[in-house]
Amino acid sequence: MTTEESLYNHYGGSPLLSFTQVAEILHRSPEGLRITLRTNCELANKLKPNRIKIGRRVYFKVSDIANLIDQATPDNMEA
Repeated sequence: MTTEESLYNHYGGSPLLSFTQVAEILHRSPEGLRITLRTNCELANKLKPNRIKIGRRVYFKVSDIANLIDQATPDNMEA
C-alpha cells in the first residue's frame, strides 16, 4: 500500500486534508503548524506551495502530502 492510499483510507477517502489532519500527520499541534508555516524553514517551503484555500479554510491535497512524506523517508535519501 502506498503512502497516498494509506492517507486516503485513514482520513475517509477525501482528496483534501484539513489543516488539523496535516498537523496530526506531521506530529504537530495545529498552532505549531501555523507557526512553522510563518517561518522560512525547509518544511514550510515545501508545504506553502501545496496549500489550497477555500474561503478562510486551508486544505492540502492528499497526493502532495504523500509525496512530501515519501521524499522525507530514509529509504529515499541517498547517503
